[in-house]
Amino acid sequence: MPAEPPVPDLGRYGHGDEPDDERRRLVANLLAAMLLAALTAAGLWIASTMADLRKDQDCVLSGRRNCAGLPAAPPGTPPSP
Repeated sequence: MPAEPPVPDLGRYGHGDEPDDERRRLVANLLAAMLLAALTAAGLWIASTMADLRKDQDCVLSGRRNCAGLPAAPPGTPPSP
């Protein structure tokens, strides 16, 4: 009497006779890469914004009055008196 296999037939999960659609896979991979790049850029932007806000909040909470950054003068501009 042959022993039963430990798992039932897995053939129903196979691809069958259909060939792989490489173009569809390539497009899906490119879209996934673009989404990942967009999420990474958004995460870096949020982290930078949070760091700037934390720096400003630390300045205000330490009792300083002029915590706003001064705008930088364009290069070649003479200093104001």
